[in-house]
Amino acid sequence: MADTIFVLNGPNLNLLGLREPEIYGSDTLDDIADRLEDRARELDLTIDMRQSNHEGHLIDWLHEANALPAKAVILNPGGYTHTSVALHDAIKSITVPVIEVHLSNPHARESFRHKSFVGMAAKGTVAGFGALSYMLALDAAAKL
Repeated sequence: MADTIFVLNGPNLNLLGLREPEIYGSDTLDDIADRLEDRARELDLTIDMRQSNHEGHLIDWLHEANALPAKAVILNPGGYTHTSVALHDAIKSITVPVIEVHLSNPHARESFRHKSFVGMAAKGTVAGFGALSYMLALDAAAKL
């Protein structure tokens, strides 16, 4: 059985392809999921991709990934990156490695985006490469 990688997506990522394409690109979350599935098969991995606009769902899914256990979690926390001590604490409370991912480079944007509570707890961060950020994170997760 292939190892499972959870790919968790936070608020507003369901609007990818429509929301500020000049920042986030024209790929939808389904487009990204399709490419991740293809790459995962090459790596003998299984993707469990989810999206929620609710912080508690993301926390529950982190706990679920730990209980399986999943091989790793790729997490795009969206706006919760900069505000969620609860996500930070959830990541710190599990043993499954978490890779933070962002389509844009938060450090090249508004100053309030420069601090990541998620990044402080994550194994690593991939940011600024658009949809490719997810692929890079998957390749990193495969090697953990």
